[in-house]
Amino acid sequence: MPTKIRVIGLTGGIATGKSSVARFFSERGIPVIDADQLARDVVLPGSPALERITSLFGQDVLTHDGVLDRKRLGALIFADPEKRRLLEEILHPEIRKLSEERIALAAAEGHQRLIYMAPLLIEAGATDRVDDLWVVTVCPEIQLERLIKRDGISREQAERMVGSQMPLIEKERYGSVVIDNSGTEAETRLALETVWATETGSSNE
Repeated sequence: MPTKIRVIGLTGGIATGKSSVARFFSERGIPVIDADQLARDVVLPGSPALERITSLFGQDVLTHDGVLDRKRLGALIFADPEKRRLLEEILHPEIRKLSEERIALAAAEGHQRLIYMAPLLIEAGATDRVDDLWVVTVCPEIQLERLIKRDGISREQAERMVGSQMPLIEKERYGSVVIDNSGTEAETRLALETVWATETGSSNE
């Protein structure tokens, strides 16, 4: 019989370092499900979701190889809440189904806990899918600096992207654990060691 698995939701804003935090736990043998990767997996060529998207938005959202052009689709929905809602109605059920399959697989393999990393976990109203919610946060100025450096964009563009998301200070209120990633990599890892020790009940697990 598969063991009952504890699903830890990991969320945060853009450029807060969610992936590096998830990698820390992955290195300790904890399976990590990346919701962004699930969103790519459910729209692979030939998938029902991709067929529905092209029916709704047209063939122009595909590359010449028949792959979804995420940037083009993103541009279509960025300023149109109705189109974004329609896209979410297609994607969210498929992502949920695939995530449940992968969680069940991890449980069947005997894992006791799993990290479900999703930037929009709170906004999507999906916190009921996880047993606990951990929020990765940074100081606002550091968030902007990292986003500008990472994406090679202007400060104005970065401010617009950050401004379109739920404020980090609001996200923090949802977290039973808040991981401040504003400092150096070494400082963050030290904080994560403490989180890990609390989670496992032993610093040596």
